[in-house]
Amino acid sequence: MSLNRDDIANSPALDLPRNLRFGLAANQRHHSTRDSICFDWLRASELSIQALGIELHTVGRTYDAILREGLLTDYHGLVRYPYGRDGGLMKLVARITETELEADSLDGAIYLIDPVDPSSIFPEALALKRQCITHKKPFISTMAGAIEWIEVERLHAGLHAHSSADALFDLSQQCAALIAHDALKDIMLDFATQHFEVLSSFAQRVATGTTGKLLNELAWSRGWPTDMPWVQRYLSGPMGGDAQIADLVLERQCQKVIFFEDPHVARQHEADIQLLERAVRVVTREATCVTSPAVANKWASAVALRNLR
Repeated sequence: MSLNRDDIANSPALDLPRNLRFGLAANQRHHSTRDSICFDWLRASELSIQALGIELHTVGRTYDAILREGLLTDYHGLVRYPYGRDGGLMKLVARITETELEADSLDGAIYLIDPVDPSSIFPEALALKRQCITHKKPFISTMAGAIEWIEVERLHAGLHAHSSADALFDLSQQCAALIAHDALKDIMLDFATQHFEVLSSFAQRVATGTTGKLLNELAWSRGWPTDMPWVQRYLSGPMGGDAQIADLVLERQCQKVIFFEDPHVARQHEADIQLLERAVRVVTREATCVTSPAVANKWASAVALRNLR
């Protein structure tokens, strides 16, 4: 069932403490033509954004492109920031670090990344992702992820499911990758324990090295058939497991990557981690990536809510 404009007019105030605020930026390729992914995302999610009253704090060139395309016309929640070259993306990083009580704080960032655009590895781009992870806020870098997260917010606000997200929430047609750095493996196990039914509804699950071993042991302890692995194990990350899963993503055999990253330690296989993230962005219309436990828990809870309605 899709949302129409009467839904917006008749929607309750939702009792939110304040409007949600997301930083928004897109690399040039993603807002240069009418069928660019920034515009396709907004066409899919525009009515939901308005129904929820989400503020989009938008870096200058992306803001200009949205208006040029005639999207979110006269919408009060579209807020312009400076161009990236004038510090617009840097300002988003600063707003992510602020608390919810501060006037300009952001609840997350939607940065639609072109994996071959050199600006995607500028310090402010890397810092935006790192601070989102540190402050337990979503960092969304693909079109599929942006559609999915607006739906997550809809569901948690008590609105009915939107048809634009149906395919993304049909887990029976998807594969999920479950990956956790050493310091977060126990948290991954807690996440899998809490949301075992949701994760079991994926058609397939894959994992790297030790994380996969621990997840299989957990599943068997919960009654999963002992002659069947709950996750298919690949090599450990440092030995090439991230690269193996990146290949699955590129071959459209893995659609969701749940990757609990520890932003406070040096990673010897940093290049492999970036390779996996880049693969997700290559298939931006199909793949999503979650990089922190708080965000993963909110996503899984939204899946459960959607299944109840």
